Amino acid sequence: MLGRPLRLLLVPALAIALLAAGCGGDSSSSNETMSPTDWANGVCGAITTWTSSLTSATDSLKGGNISKESLQSATDDVESSTKTFTEDLKDLGKPDTETGQQAKDLLDGLDDDLNADVEEIQTTVDSVSGVSDVLSAVSDVSGTLGKMGQQVSSTFSQLDQLDTSKELEQAFQDAGSCDQLQSAGG
Repeated sequence: MLGRPLRLLLVPALAIALLAAGCGGDSSSSNETMSPTDWANGVCGAITTWTSSLTSATDSLKGGNISKESLQSATDDVESSTKTFTEDLKDLGKPDTETGQQAKDLLDGLDDDLNADVEEIQTTVDSVSGVSDVLSAVSDVSGTLGKMGQQVSSTFSQLDQLDTSKELEQAFQDAGSCDQLQSAGG
């Protein structure tokens, strides 16, 4: 089943970013059609890069010496990596499957949700005015990062529901860049 392995692979990668935080675009969409396996490789590669970037961005919040500046820096990195992630997904085009356009539309729609989350994080960080606000903001940012992970997971559940012919499921199994994510998931 497509949804379960992808949810399993996303959870540990996003959890790392969440734990790190808890411890202390206008790009045009491509209408190109890709082989299902190439498309799955692109999706998994984008997820790997994004989760790695989120982990790096939130690593600065580990260790207890959190300031507004370190929180702002992490927020800027989350914003940048999320923008790159959503642009990468849009640039993939659609898989050459029966439900390819719907799959592409689902990933394109994720852009709005994630960008709204990044704005929410930025608003939270902008409102920090003192030391006590920093700890509260870290908690709020962690919650929003968790919501982002849920939105990505939900999108892949919807992909699974679209994939009645199991073409995408097979593509994700065949895609080499998904191997690392599948091993991380379980």
